[in-house]
Amino acid sequence: MAQVTYTEDNIKSLDWKEHIRLRPGMYIGKLGNGSTNDDGIYVLLKEILDNCIDEYVMGHGKTIEIKIKDGSVSVRDYGRGIPLGKVVDCVSKINTGGKYDSKAFKKSVGLNGVGTKAVNALSQHFTVSAFRDGKSKTAEFQLGELLKESKITKSSGRNGTLITFTPDESIFKNYKFQENFIEDRLWDYAYLNAGLKINFNKKTFQSKNGLLDLLNNKADVESLRYPIIHLKGEDIEIALTHGNQYGEEYYSFVNGQNTTQGGTHLQAYREAIVKTVREHFNKNYDVKDIQSAVIGAISVRVEEPVFESQTKTKLGSLKMGPDSQTVRGFIVDFVKSKLDNFLHKNKEVAAALLKRIQQSERERKEIAGIKKLANARAKKANIHNKKLRDCKVHYNDKRGDQEKKDQTTVFITEGDSASGSITKARNVATQAVFSLRGKPLNSYGQTKKIVYENEELNLLQHALNIEDGMDGLRFNQVVIATDADVDGMHIRLLLLTFFLQFFPDLVREGHLFILETPLFRVRDKKQTFYCYSAKEKQDAIKALRGKPEITRFKGLGEISPNEFGEFIGENIRLDPVVIKDASIPEVLAYYMGKNTMERQAFIIDNLKVEIDELADADVVELEEV
Repeated sequence: MAQVTYTEDNIKSLDWKEHIRLRPGMYIGKLGNGSTNDDGIYVLLKEILDNCIDEYVMGHGKTIEIKIKDGSVSVRDYGRGIPLGKVVDCVSKINTGGKYDSKAFKKSVGLNGVGTKAVNALSQHFTVSAFRDGKSKTAEFQLGELLKESKITKSSGRNGTLITFTPDESIFKNYKFQENFIEDRLWDYAYLNAGLKINFNKKTFQSKNGLLDLLNNKADVESLRYPIIHLKGEDIEIALTHGNQYGEEYYSFVNGQNTTQGGTHLQAYREAIVKTVREHFNKNYDVKDIQSAVIGAISVRVEEPVFESQTKTKLGSLKMGPDSQTVRGFIVDFVKSKLDNFLHKNKEVAAALLKRIQQSERERKEIAGIKKLANARAKKANIHNKKLRDCKVHYNDKRGDQEKKDQTTVFITEGDSASGSITKARNVATQAVFSLRGKPLNSYGQTKKIVYENEELNLLQHALNIEDGMDGLRFNQVVIATDADVDGMHIRLLLLTFFLQFFPDLVREGHLFILETPLFRVRDKKQTFYCYSAKEKQDAIKALRGKPEITRFKGLGEISPNEFGEFIGENIRLDPVVIKDASIPEVLAYYMGKNTMERQAFIIDNLKVEIDELADADVVELEEV
């Protein structure tokens, strides 16, 4: 082994911006290019917006203006404005800010003095202007370095702060802001701050009824079993109803932050619903029967909240504040009191709620016997048929290292050739393969009983360990890997139906993906290009010139294991399955329900586009070759 020296020369001190740029993931989570809603560029925007929201919560400024153009972001609020003598420090000196004074920002999201500094350090250009009592000051930065600052001058601008920034492309490579992701986040801000007006690129986001509006817009209103219950108190707001779906659907927030991974407040809310229902109806209903099909939202204000990561997606606080009661006790007390009173006063709602719980109880008991036999079959099949080729993380790591499990992926394939290629090419440490036998059953409109009666679907749910919910999910990424032909697309649609019908939380929590595989290989003696579209194929032909060899991959089995390694390793392309602006029942009914004129028109229109694109591609290919 080579000798490694360790001297004073090995010890280095980084200034604040160097450390942020060297380890950006510590401050904003993952980087990304904007193709998913938790990519870093959206975290940068969130950090700026959180400060604006804090001003509104403290009673200052009712409007926020946001503009995004050509990758540059501008955010203007009308709060109190940064104190002019501290403008530079507040955006460039780590652990500096007004939020350490709990009197000024008692229940703020950002308490560590890092957010805006991280935006500054990770931006190619960053400008801050503060307006306060008829005066203003501006400072400009590049990659966190101060370029220039103005003197304090007279100004006619309304009090508040204006920040503009352009993310650094050397860190956020080929980034692009997707407006639909931003709009989702702005609606959350609007729901949680009733009365606040947010203007974004000529659109206005505003809510009058808070979480009631949120559930009305998120849920399939026609499938709700009773009108949404909406209750508010000091530092807490909840909304609750039951639908017809399987699983639970929750939206949780702390101090205006969307805690997508839940935390202590969501655990307490779920527990409180169970306790209240049991006591109100004086019957010890099974927890699963009460929680099944719940659609709920909760927002709490916690003093000096503790989150389990810098991106603040999971609350870790045990208390509402340093000297106040526990989060659990606060929420349970509120729900038990207010929800119980509501049910006593609204007998029809209480009856509808009870009817839905009793339905879940009947369904659970009906499949109990079938479930026992199915579980036995699944155990035997997993041992002897080896449908699941597991990854080493699960059978080597008995302690359950969460960081390792977060890296796990399972590919769901169909057919021996495709399964064989992926199995040989995969990273056995973190990647698993589940092999289907033929096309899965169309489960649209079926009850969960069918899952246990159908061997393939039963084995699949056992392989993922999602029978009792997402808490046991064995793989962080569940990837549908099917051929890019008609049969492959049909299998993909049937699998999507299965997951959306019975395990919608898999989609809501961002675990389900579609594997993109190349349609063409274009190569000459020196270079090889794998192309995922007709356009990419034409670009490859132009790059190689001459007469390259062109191969059209009709199925995954035609791709060799060596080549497959290129597509499921560092260069893997995954399309997340996202439900946008529609409820899951509506989506399933549209694509899998009875044939409608709307669906026929959709198919015809998209078929025309596909034919036109292929025709254009063939013309270009003939011209080039």
